[in-house]
Amino acid sequence: MRRAPAPLSTVVLPTAFAPGDPHLVAVSGGRDSIALLHWLHARGCKNLIAIHLDHRLRTESGDDAAFAKKFAATLNIACITGTADVAALAKKERLSIETAARRARHEFFAQVAVRRACPRIFLAHHADDQVETFLHNLLRGAGPSGLCGMSAVSAREIRSVKFSAELQIARPLLGVWREEIDAYIAHHALPFREDTSNADPRFTRNRLRHAAIPALTAALGRDVRAALLRTTELLRAEDAFLSAQPELRAAPDALEVPALRLLPLALQRRLIHLWLQRHAVGSIGFAEVESVRSLLGSRGAKVNLPGGLCARRREKRIFIAPQKK
Repeated sequence: MRRAPAPLSTVVLPTAFAPGDPHLVAVSGGRDSIALLHWLHARGCKNLIAIHLDHRLRTESGDDAAFAKKFAATLNIACITGTADVAALAKKERLSIETAARRARHEFFAQVAVRRACPRIFLAHHADDQVETFLHNLLRGAGPSGLCGMSAVSAREIRSVKFSAELQIARPLLGVWREEIDAYIAHHALPFREDTSNADPRFTRNRLRHAAIPALTAALGRDVRAALLRTTELLRAEDAFLSAQPELRAAPDALEVPALRLLPLALQRRLIHLWLQRHAVGSIGFAEVESVRSLLGSRGAKVNLPGGLCARRREKRIFIAPQKK
């Protein structure tokens, strides 16, 4: 009888992330990031720096930071921790808690990357996260670039008032289902922290995970996750092709109205979406893109955007500006 392969034995390191190079690893203390940190260490990545951001959303969040430090120490890995008042950020910038938390994490990652001169970071997203991201984006009306989900290797520019940094992001577990991560944790008897917010139905991702996906599986009589994951892979290939078009290679500080009007509708939308992303506009969906596209007409010269920003048209150019209080 053939023995089943050990959990995560088929996962490989991205070629651009050599084991001997220094890498950051985002460690929340949950099972996914604990499995990732342990797996990287076991694969010979000895020059790792664990990083943990306390979002201050739960009374026990300080214990998560202490746990992350303690676990990293058992592998002789340094751990850098930080804190962010995500609830206050969400209120100030008029963002959802999920969006504010993501922004705070990205800024923290970038700060550490600049301070340690280490632009490469590992994240523990896995196949179930990819499926949930696809459904979340689909149901808010995202286009192909949103539906293709996360990439196994990607670059992300993080901008803030104080600094700018480009992170090289690797997600080696992106093709791995949650069940295999659970098996890896059990196989190595690894401790982890259970984030109680993962069961909170106020968060969209939790409702998708605990209600929507099981309901789809029950309705169709089969596990729908593999088909949804395959859709993200098909869309990612098409997105890569479209993103390579010369009109999309660079998003300028301001959009030139006459040139934008000449583009096909699909490229108009993709360029606007890319432009909004590069200006750190959060929660970009169909409505936000179309509101900017409406500035190509003769009516109105300003539209509001998330995060206290707006897009203005002046002298045949569209630019981002803060909303006036």
